[in-house]
Amino acid sequence: MSYTYKMLIAGHWTGSARTQEVRNPFSNEVLGTLPVAGPEEVNEAVSAAEHARAVMKNLPAHERARILMRTAEAITEMHAEMTRRIVLESGKAWKWAHIEVDRAVENLRFAAEEAKRIHGETVPMDASAGSENRIGYWLREPVGVIAAITPFNFPLNLVVHKVAPAIAAGNSVVLKPAPGTPGPAQELGRLLLEAGLPEEALNIIHGGGPDVGEALIRDDRVAMVTFTGSVPAGKKIKEASGLKKITLELGSNSGTLVDASADIDLAVQRCIMGSFAYNGQVCISVQRIYIHREVFEEFLDRFTAAARKLIIGDPMDPTTDITPMISEQEAERAEAWVTRACAQGARAVLGGKREGRIFHPTVLIDVRPEMDVVCNEVFAPVVSLIPVQDFEQGISLLDDSQYGLQAGIFTRDIHHAFLAIKALNAGGVMINDVPTYRADHMPYGGNKNSGIGREGARFAIEEMTNIKFVCFNL
Repeated sequence: MSYTYKMLIAGHWTGSARTQEVRNPFSNEVLGTLPVAGPEEVNEAVSAAEHARAVMKNLPAHERARILMRTAEAITEMHAEMTRRIVLESGKAWKWAHIEVDRAVENLRFAAEEAKRIHGETVPMDASAGSENRIGYWLREPVGVIAAITPFNFPLNLVVHKVAPAIAAGNSVVLKPAPGTPGPAQELGRLLLEAGLPEEALNIIHGGGPDVGEALIRDDRVAMVTFTGSVPAGKKIKEASGLKKITLELGSNSGTLVDASADIDLAVQRCIMGSFAYNGQVCISVQRIYIHREVFEEFLDRFTAAARKLIIGDPMDPTTDITPMISEQEAERAEAWVTRACAQGARAVLGGKREGRIFHPTVLIDVRPEMDVVCNEVFAPVVSLIPVQDFEQGISLLDDSQYGLQAGIFTRDIHHAFLAIKALNAGGVMINDVPTYRADHMPYGGNKNSGIGREGARFAIEEMTNIKFVCFNL
């Protein structure tokens, strides 16, 4: 299998003197050669997007919506091939890649619908003494050029989360997808152009963060940066972006609390998915499960038994659950974290084993809060089960984190549910579900070190527009 990778600059697919290989994480097969941007290509991409600002701003809402809807239809028609591209480049299991394509299609439709709902409001100016003869209103306008930087783990849907709302709001975009998984972004760009997107409105360049990403972020013509990735990278972007608008979707060590009153069947089922989907390489993957002492042993036994049944193998096989991690270095890091935790007193009741890039589903007990597997983002199929004396202690431990993306609460007690909602400093609280749950139109984003701003079409559009206030003195 060989693919042709290009950059999209000013409506033209182009190569570069510098290249790197794109490999299949499962077979290590070379899938193609990726052109890597230099300063000249970055400048050309931003110049094209800058030139498209006026075109996009004046593109009617119904036309922006039509482009996004047509793109959604086109992806539906090539669903299997898009799924295949995600599997081959990311190593994601077919079952999860298939769902990602479904979500991307729906996400494009959400953005298309929101394109027609961007509006402002009137302001009662006569509420202020001396302003009786004035009429005021505000409206939303596109910010201009948006730099979008996306990660490997959702190489289609997280691109859609940035590009689709930007287009819906009338912005132009320079996209830098993860170098290891560029194919789905390239296909999306091709389909958007075929759907009628103005040629210079979307530009796609490739390369690493320290060179290409930083040049893009520092460019004064860029009005906003939207980024999904690690906390250290997010902090660097914030420091380098100056006065630009910014949305940062960063990491987490997402926690779940299982109350004594919880539906254990539901909690186990959802926690298995939340802990091990795409090998834990999800920023809202379940990493810490706090379980009331009354049901701890039952939950541990049933959770471990379910985890043992997960199928490890070829990501192209629809029955496979666990697949290679994105790189051997990441698998080695996860192994080192688990080994260190066990040396410090933790016990692996399941897993802890690495075979090349594959890290087996791992369940830890007897962990402590200061261990990396608990307090930092493990980003691997590793989960810690921790008993708590009561619900209040569980909430306290769940909230004791540098992160605040999403949290999960399993309880039949409505008072406990609202106690958690009030007490947790997180961007989302999922009652009777895991923090891994996300519907693509909901407001999504984190507090603390988990980021700044919110995604989801309506909420991303708010981030990607500026308010203009108008006042008539009659």
